[in-house]
Amino acid sequence: MRALNDLVDVAARAAERGANFIRGARPPVVSAWTEKSRHDFVTQVDREAEELIAETLEDLVPGSEVVGEELSPTAPRTAQVVWIVDPLDGTTNYLHGYPQYAVSIGALVDSVLSIGVVHDVARDIAYRGARGLGAWSGEKRLTVSGLREGKHALVGTGFPFKQLEGVETYLKQFAAVMRASAGIRRAGSAALDLADVAAGRFDAFWELTLAPWDVAAGVVLIREAGGMVTTLDGDEDVLENRSVVAGNPELHRWLSDLLRNA
Repeated sequence: MRALNDLVDVAARAAERGANFIRGARPPVVSAWTEKSRHDFVTQVDREAEELIAETLEDLVPGSEVVGEELSPTAPRTAQVVWIVDPLDGTTNYLHGYPQYAVSIGALVDSVLSIGVVHDVARDIAYRGARGLGAWSGEKRLTVSGLREGKHALVGTGFPFKQLEGVETYLKQFAAVMRASAGIRRAGSAALDLADVAAGRFDAFWELTLAPWDVAAGVVLIREAGGMVTTLDGDEDVLENRSVVAGNPELHRWLSDLLRNA
């Protein structure tokens, strides 16, 4: 099997190829947007970016499989190396020219989440991590925030914009976090939110429902940066359209307790 540091290099190359394509593409006009579900848009740019990314991954790691948000979301995940790809996380931001969107590539190696690369397209910044090897941006090693008290925390979040039946629960949580923290931010790209936790810019993060391709890469980054990521119930498996709570160990515990009691 390919070494993990080799696989993370492959993921970084594929993510950079996707990011370069997106950066050079012209955002489509409104009439060309497709709404997969309420408030969830996809365009030809997403699809073509995923094709390029998948081609790169499969060429460089023969026999690997790609689970991609747009083209292969139900792929079986049976290969030794399974890539979990979001070719454009933050499509709505991209369509409106709001510079917060990314390519996200995680990988299961022998069924264990082991590789994570998030490429910030607008800023051309890559974050990369591999199980047991740390998380990095360029030559800088990523480390989660050292804050210990929730009252000082800047907390990232994502709104339940597709599952509107969860809004009332979320609003109770939002109010509780707003009262207990220094502030809340919602920028619209979970992959970049999780990278911000890994880099220590966000002290914690939560969202009620995220897909595997939204979180796979970011989970690796945070864990390798010394943080924790679980569901709201404390389960470490967050790859099945589940809730996500992330932060350093102290603030992860603080936020989980706060949300459960909201």
